[in-house]
Amino acid sequence: MDMNIIIRNETESDIKAISEITKTAFERLPISNHTEQFIIKALRDANALTISLVAVAGNKVVGHIAFSPVTISDGSPGWYGLGPISVLPEFQKQGIGKSLIREGLSALKSLGAKGCVLVGDPNYYKRSGFRSPPDLVIDGVPQEYILALPLEENKTSVASNI
Repeated sequence: MDMNIIIRNETESDIKAISEITKTAFERLPISNHTEQFIIKALRDANALTISLVAVAGNKVVGHIAFSPVTISDGSPGWYGLGPISVLPEFQKQGIGKSLIREGLSALKSLGAKGCVLVGDPNYYKRSGFRSPPDLVIDGVPQEYILALPLEENKTSVASNI
């Protein structure tokens, strides 16, 4: 499918589409507890969506990514969590998710963010530079699924817990 995808900040008129895209993208994933659309709503309601981007094909929203502040156990400021990220199933495997990640990380860098963390498939996110540092843990989550990407040039490790 050859299409022109535009990545832009969400607008209020995108909110319903974002919820539907997120619900649809996660509904068949066995690792999901199917609450991702509620996570986005809670972050939005708490004014914690620092970056919320949509991917648009034509005039249809087909993907979304969210970034919100997180607290690292050593108190390091400037870290953000990526997620959820979702792309409509019929638009997956076309580079839209990767484009959303790239644009989102670029926006984080422009804000002076120190780094980004996420819980996700290491095989997918390692392609964007994320790694699973042994000192980064979240209770109840298998260590290999906890990934981080320092955004500062000199940062080589991540503190212990989120």
